[in-house]
Parts: sequence; structure tokens; C-alpha cells
Amino acid sequence: MYDLREIQLFSKLSERHVSEIKEHAVIRHFGKEGIVFYEGDRGEYLYVVIEGTVKLYKTSPKGTQIQINRFDAPAVVGEYACFERMPFPATCEFVTDGKMALIPYEYIYKHLSDSDFSLEIIKSLTSKIMVLSALIHKETIFSSEAKVAKMLLENSEIFSKLKYNEVASILNLTPETLSRIFNKMKKEGLIEVNKSHEVTVLDPLALEQVIENNKIKTCSNCIADFKKEMGIDD
Repeated sequence: MYDLREIQLFSKLSERHVSEIKEHAVIRHFGKEGIVFYEGDRGEYLYVVIEGTVKLYKTSPKGTQIQINRFDAPAVVGEYACFERMPFPATCEFVTDGKMALIPYEYIYKHLSDSDFSLEIIKSLTSKIMVLSALIHKETIFSSEAKVAKMLLENSEIFSKLKYNEVASILNLTPETLSRIFNKMKKEGLIEVNKSHEVTVLDPLALEQVIENNKIKTCSNCIADFKKEMGIDD
């Protein structure tokens, strides 16, 4: 049995109120790649991921997925559409098998008079706005090479946990582009990839330079040149 109070949004509600919400929630099971809702669908529920992982993405006119975020259980998705009674601005899809609790919006609205609950809603929406702001910054400022370098510095383990095509999707790159960038980084001595596809960062300072310059500097001895420029002795 899932516990709604493990989720920050519901953590300040009384046990009685949480029990009432759970009583009216609809539990649905989804397989991998199961669609919870499509971009443009009307929002009638607040969606709570209680098992598994989902991704939210928009689709370009050419059919390309632009991934916004991923959420592991427990997590809430679809708040904005629920509270504004408007169509969902993105598609929600499971990337694993999982379960979702669908809470009718009327059982959320009736608790808005609870100041603590309302504050948690504001916090939840604010965090989603920050994620969207970071996505816009990443997609408009960073080159493909800089996006890969940033992920290598911040979360290199993800390349071992997920398939390359899944990582490419998170970065909004094609698998071919990610592979090409990796080959370029390996050639320049920035990273090392073993037979198990585990990635080792060989020179984090050089990766920071990739982010700063928004490209990989191609030369016969990039690392040595970079260290010389930074005044770093071996």
C-alpha cells in the first residue's frame, strides 16, 4: 500500500484527509512505454506516480520528442493542468512498468483552504517552473557537446545505468549524435569507456572548458594545451 504522506505535497494533511483522498483515488497499472496522458488531453485528475518512472515530453511538428523531465516514484505530475482545468502541456509516458494513482480534482480543491497544503502546492509548481527554466537554458544556450559535458560532470553514472538511446533522449539528442560526441571526447582524451559501457571522466577541467566554450577543442594535444593555459603542472 502506498503512502501519500511520503510525498511532500500531501505531507502536511491530516491522516483523515489523506485517507479520504486515497479512498477516491483510482489505481492504474502501466507497462513500459504506457501512455498516462497525451499532450492536449484534458486534465481531470492529479496524477501520482506510486511505482516506476515516467518521463514528460513535448513533440515537435516533425515528431521529435523534447524531453522535459523524468520522475521516479513517489512523485506528482500534472498539477498545473489539474488546478487550471486546462489541457496537459506535455505527454506523460512510463519508461518502466509502474502504477499511477489518479486523484479526482474535486478532492484536491476541497483542501485548498488548508494553508499548509496550499503552500506545498505552490512549492511543487515552483520547482516545476525551475526545471522548465533550466531546460530552456540548456536547449537555447548549450551546444550538443556542452550538454554531454555537463551531464558527464554532474551525473556520469547515468551512462552506466541507462542505455545510450535513453540518455540521448534525456539530452534531446539523437543516439547518433551522442555516439559521435563520445567518440570525439575519447579521441581527445577527455573520457574513457570500457567494454561494459562504463564511462570514466579523465579530465573534468577540460570538460568544464567544453561547457565554457560550448564546443570541444580539437587538436592533437588538447589536454596538455589546456593545462598549460591554466598553469597546471602534471
